[in-house]
Amino acid sequence: MTKLPEQPTYFEAQRWASFCLTTANQPADAARFLLLGLTKLDQTQLLVHYREPLPRAIWERYQAAIQRVVAGEPAQYVLGRAPFYGLDLHVDPAVLIPRVETEELVDWILTDYAEPALTVLDIGTGSGAIALALQTARPAWQLTASDISAAALQVAKQNAQELQLPVTFYQSDLFAGLPATSYDVIVSNPPYIATSETAVMDANVLDYEPKQALFADHQGLAIYEQLAQTVAAHLAPQGRLYLEFGYQQGPTVKRLFEQALPTAEVTLRQDMAGHDRMLRVALP
Repeated sequence: MTKLPEQPTYFEAQRWASFCLTTANQPADAARFLLLGLTKLDQTQLLVHYREPLPRAIWERYQAAIQRVVAGEPAQYVLGRAPFYGLDLHVDPAVLIPRVETEELVDWILTDYAEPALTVLDIGTGSGAIALALQTARPAWQLTASDISAAALQVAKQNAQELQLPVTFYQSDLFAGLPATSYDVIVSNPPYIATSETAVMDANVLDYEPKQALFADHQGLAIYEQLAQTVAAHLAPQGRLYLEFGYQQGPTVKRLFEQALPTAEVTLRQDMAGHDRMLRVALP
């Protein structure tokens, strides 16, 4: 990679990074994301400093970070941070990088409920993104979050501590390690990718993100099949389950829950790209 003078301006450094990333067929927006993260500036502050020299220590760290992204590592793991629903979360390879589609799932729940007090369970919490976003928006809600991965829970707990949010965490395979209680709302963005899809997946996802959080048996449907058979026992009367799934799985997942819970109202919702992406199961 071509290097700039010893101390380029903020603008020159970002332009260099964008060129390197584009040449390597990596997302060019990582150049600004990493520069903002390393300098601790916001967008407006960055513009104000654009023509000033980038401090030497940050320039060295920035070059090293860009080289890692050029090699295929996701920028969020390089920085150790990822945005989600207005929050700044710690992330590492123990957890999936939060996606913008999942923000739409949070939106759906918040739109459905304005109640001052609800009990909510987030299954497969990963970085804690969903639970922490809900707790931030609804401080009176009682949030519980679980994950099968102890390493993921460490990340989620760190995020809760940084944000000073009172979410309760459990290590659990679905409901196996949870207290015998019921919840008004259960939400999950579980593993849903079939192993047969690896050929069409991005290399940086396969190489860096945790496979336990990506893949599920039965063509990616295993967790939904288990939830369809067990979730009713853990929902309060008129409780609701909210799920995210792969964009081609909507009709199949909907059918699973309609067959398992014939008295429930099962609703599909599309994401902003027009794909079936979310499901709500409302008990009578």
